[in-house]
Amino acid sequence: MQLLDIGTYFTSEQAAESAPVGSVLDDNAVRDLYAYPADLGRPWIRTNFVASIDGSVTADGKSAGLGTPADGRLFGILRELCDAVLVGAGTARAENYGGVSLSAEVKARRVANGLAPIPTIVVVTASGSIDSDSRLVTDAEVQPVVLTSAAADSSKVAALRSAGAMVIEVAGESVSTDDIVETLDNLGFRRILCEGGPGLFGQLASDGAADDLCLTISPMLVAGDAGRIAHSAGASDTPMQRAHVLADADGTLLTRWVRRP
Repeated sequence: MQLLDIGTYFTSEQAAESAPVGSVLDDNAVRDLYAYPADLGRPWIRTNFVASIDGSVTADGKSAGLGTPADGRLFGILRELCDAVLVGAGTARAENYGGVSLSAEVKARRVANGLAPIPTIVVVTASGSIDSDSRLVTDAEVQPVVLTSAAADSSKVAALRSAGAMVIEVAGESVSTDDIVETLDNLGFRRILCEGGPGLFGQLASDGAADDLCLTISPMLVAGDAGRIAHSAGASDTPMQRAHVLADADGTLLTRWVRRP
């Protein structure tokens, strides 16, 4: 990856100094550029998406169809840096999510940086519609968290708990952004990586809770009727400022945007 551009926002002076514009970046330099702000007093929600040049969020129905080697490399680094991976149930089902799997080297590096060896998967589903025998539950080294509502199917909730998931129910028939942030905060998770889907991202953006967007632009045209990276009932304006733009030799662009104070 080559650093094409860097904006006025830096998470640290080290990142700005270690990655001058035009430099080719090793993994340590990429980690510096994507470091979370220090001394967080609340959950910082970063969202990671990939889209085609023409704005499609999927190819052949899955975001994985837009993936490139550079996007895959960044995907792993972003997971390495976070406390929790936040995801909507629809995306978890469509992408056949399991628990986060990391090498012994990455686990050791996380522990050295004050993090748990493996980030926790936190799934948001108002209806509790996660199968208890899904990979989210059966293929996870760390107990997943399922955040659901009081209206969720009680049999599904019981099955998830029996299978080993931590199920947290909030009042009402939906899971609000305040519920999400409060739950993450209560669990001690500050560095959050939201991996979608568009509905969850749209909710967070509309409610002013999306702090940071990492958007990969895949060098593909898709056309068709695929959706965009954020959906919500109404439009909302959230001014963002550019943190940096990286490029790979295959044409992939890796951009990072941070919400203006």
